[in-house]
Amino acid sequence: MGNGIAHTFAQQGYQVNLIDISEEALSRGIATISKNLDRQVSKGTISEPDKERTLASISTFTDVKAAVQNADLVVEAATENIDLKLNIFKDLDSYCQPNTILASNTSSISITKIASVTNRPDKVIGMHFMNPVPVMKLVEVIRGYATSDQVTGEIMELSTKLGKTPVEVNDYPGFVANRILMPMINEAIYTLYEGVAGVSEIDTVMKLGMAHPMGPLQLADFIGLDVCLAILEVLHKGFGNPKYAPCPLLVNMVTAGNKGVKSGKGFYQYTAGSKDLVVADKFKS
Repeated sequence: MGNGIAHTFAQQGYQVNLIDISEEALSRGIATISKNLDRQVSKGTISEPDKERTLASISTFTDVKAAVQNADLVVEAATENIDLKLNIFKDLDSYCQPNTILASNTSSISITKIASVTNRPDKVIGMHFMNPVPVMKLVEVIRGYATSDQVTGEIMELSTKLGKTPVEVNDYPGFVANRILMPMINEAIYTLYEGVAGVSEIDTVMKLGMAHPMGPLQLADFIGLDVCLAILEVLHKGFGNPKYAPCPLLVNMVTAGNKGVKSGKGFYQYTAGSKDLVVADKFKS
């Protein structure tokens, strides 16, 4: 998500500082951005000079303080772990200028909770981009309890300048996108767990019967099963409603390290360079 957000800002003419924990991670991020820009060039949506300008607009840093001290906006896109995000925002609050807006790309964690560890809760907001960021149009703009009208307006306007469609929502577990999406994915996993149908059958029903471009089990693999589990746990804890309880099969798969595309195996198996969708051995009939 981080490299996609950097790609999107840089392509629209903004100077971007891309931060990660190692030079290796940064190199992978830049390589991904370059590859995605090449895809745009091949499709004719941008020119080769556009690609070069976009890459030239991105600087890389492992030193967070040096990267953010003069930033107008910081968008955090770390993994969906609340303790990690709270520590990041404590640091950002101390490193950034007083007027810097701090945004989180969190898909479910409370913006109000994140803002509470800073001295600028009025300037903390959610910018939940959809993946892949350069392609997907939606940005969920999440107002924390103390987020100001001015900051919300600025982020809504900025999202539009990025070529996105911003939708303002309030800060409750899962916001809108994942409050609706994750129970559907969880129910698909329960449908598999209870033996109602197989992986490809469940996904085919949803693609052909409900006009979904991707079945819920394939989508879960694409999102990351660990991310799906984390979001469901946020929903379950936040609402205290058993309907959000993660399916035991999902819990077991994540515990076993089968996290979907990122690990090479989830409900489907993924081979580098292959576009064939193959059901994982565990679920073959």
